[in-house]
Amino acid sequence: MDSNAIDLFDTSRFEASRNRLASLAYRLLGSAADAEDAVQDAFLHWQAADRQRIKVPEAWLTKVVTNLCLDRLRSAQARRERTVGAWLPEPLLDGDPMLGPADTFEQRETVSLAVLTLMERLSPVERAVYILREAFSYGHAEIAEILGITESASQQHLHRARRHITTARRGSGELDPTSARRIVEEFLAAASSGRTERLVALLTDDATAISDGAGLTKKLLRYDAPERIAVIARAGFRSTPAKQRLAGGVSEVHFALVNGAPALLFVPGGKVVGAVTFDIADGKIATVRGIAAPARLVRLTDVWRQHEPDAPLITVW
Repeated sequence: MDSNAIDLFDTSRFEASRNRLASLAYRLLGSAADAEDAVQDAFLHWQAADRQRIKVPEAWLTKVVTNLCLDRLRSAQARRERTVGAWLPEPLLDGDPMLGPADTFEQRETVSLAVLTLMERLSPVERAVYILREAFSYGHAEIAEILGITESASQQHLHRARRHITTARRGSGELDPTSARRIVEEFLAAASSGRTERLVALLTDDATAISDGAGLTKKLLRYDAPERIAVIARAGFRSTPAKQRLAGGVSEVHFALVNGAPALLFVPGGKVVGAVTFDIADGKIATVRGIAAPARLVRLTDVWRQHEPDAPLITVW
C-alpha cells in the first residue's frame, strides 16, 4: 500500500470515530465550538503519530481528546470564561449527532443542560470520570489508563461526582414529551397574553430563570420567585417592533427538544435567534433558560435548517 493510500485509510479510521469523539468533547466542555476544535486538534495528533504502532485507534483517540479537553478546562482562560454565574452550556437540537450516545437514560442525562451546568461544580478529573463512566460505559481500569490515575482514584472521583450531581439536580426519571409540550404551550400562551397568575401557577415555588442577556452582559441574569419570573416572562414574550428589528425580522415560535428538554425557538427566516429551555419537575416548570447570544446558537441553527420543523406555535412574533 503506497503512502497516499495509507493516509486515506488512516483518515477514514479517524472519521469513523469523529461523532463519538465530538460527543465526548461536548460533554466535557459544554460547547459545540470548543468540542469541534478539540476533535480537530486530535486529528492533528493522529496525523503526527506513528499510526502503525497504535493497536486500538478508538482507545488512543479517546485518551487524546479527553486530555485535550482537560487541558482546556484547566486553563486560566477557561476558568475566567466559566466563572460561576457567567456561563451556560451551548444548546443543541435533538437529533444532532454531537448529543450521542443516547440509548439509556443515564447517557441522555449527561448531555442535559441541567447536568452540564451542574458538572461545572466538579473538578475536571471528576467530570471526565463521570462522563467516561456514565455516558460511554468505560470500566475503571480503562478510565484509569485514559486519565493516568489509579482505579481506586477513579472510583472515588465517580462517587464524589455522582453525589454532587444527585444532590443538586431537580426532578427524576424520564420526562413525558406530551406532558412537557402541553406545559410549555401553556407557558407560551400565558406569557404572550400577559396572564401573570397562570404563569405563576405553572412554576414551582422555588423556580429559577436564567438568561445570557443575548451575550450583551458579562454575567448571567438570574431571577428567583415565581412572581418575579412571571413578570420577566410576560415582558420578554411580548412582541414589539424593536424586538423584531433586533431579531432580524418577524419570528416564528416553534416547539422543539433541545438537549432532551422542551424548548421554544424563535426563528426569523430560518435562523434561530433565541432558545428558551425548560426543566420540568413534578408537572411544573423548575428552571427557565433564555439563550440568545449569537455564538451559542450557530450549530443549533445549522442543524435546524437540515430538518423539517413542525408548524410554529406562533407565526408572527
